[in-house]
Amino acid sequence: MTTTTTTILSIVASILSAGPPVDVPTPPTDDERPHVVFISGDEEYRSEESLPRFAALLGRDHDVRTTVLYSLDDEGRIDPEALSNIPGLEVLADADLVVMFTRFRTLPETQLEPIRRYVASGRPLVGFRTATHAFRYPDEDPRHAEMNEAWPRRVFGQRWITHHGNFGDGKAPLTRVVPDPEATHPILRGVGPFDAYSWLYHVEGGGDELAGDPTRLATGTTLKSYHEERHDRFPTSSPVAWTLENPTGSNLPGRVFFTTLGPPYDFRSADCRRMAVQGMLWAMGRENDIPKAGVEIDATDDWRLTNAGFGGYRKHQRPAVPATREP
Repeated sequence: MTTTTTTILSIVASILSAGPPVDVPTPPTDDERPHVVFISGDEEYRSEESLPRFAALLGRDHDVRTTVLYSLDDEGRIDPEALSNIPGLEVLADADLVVMFTRFRTLPETQLEPIRRYVASGRPLVGFRTATHAFRYPDEDPRHAEMNEAWPRRVFGQRWITHHGNFGDGKAPLTRVVPDPEATHPILRGVGPFDAYSWLYHVEGGGDELAGDPTRLATGTTLKSYHEERHDRFPTSSPVAWTLENPTGSNLPGRVFFTTLGPPYDFRSADCRRMAVQGMLWAMGRENDIPKAGVEIDATDDWRLTNAGFGGYRKHQRPAVPATREP
């Protein structure tokens, strides 16, 4: 692994702690390691806290350089409720992997276009939970039909349909997650069944199906449901993780890993974190770097994230100024 200075290592360590969300140091552009860009922009699930931790973990353990982008207010503070501003997306031009965790964004064309270009380039993509509804343009906007529903289904395999309900404000597990027992996919190495705090997203069954030719990796079964009278339409089990592989020239990402998991307390589970990290490695074509027992994952105490909920984000936080290497 490339040697970095004590300064950068100390900053990364602080990101993995329970401190406020900050950006991950991005080394100078002459760094030849793969570049992973994380895009945070959701009001509910604290992606502004979880994605920097994934970025720090990848940078420390898997020899990549990382950039974390956030929704920012007019003063440059992290504000998940700032729906139309994620500065810095031009860095996608040299990204080797993009990880998206956005919800109902209305980005201006100057910020949306780098995402479109990246997707059309055939490079890999990872999506979390609300990326099934990454954008929400108003009816009168010409991007409405494509970006609100067609784009996430074409790119990630499904659009937003419904979920089975948020019970207990996310403070207790709501979904039992079981990896496919017959699967030998490298993303599932070392991943066992676990309880997720997610309220289960409906993505398949009752007349709905995933788009493309997905490989279903894990299934979630809800422990409670708002749809008790409609389980024929919205079954109590649905895929929570899958992959897609698209041919060159399809104007789609070559490899896609998607999971409907992502509320902050989901990441208390080492199995959940391991599956997410291994999904990122697989998307980059690095499945040979995933041991049979799975990658090492930080202790749960490093993932003491703020609970999900609208308006619950940490106020007045700013992305850190990227660090540089010392001579």
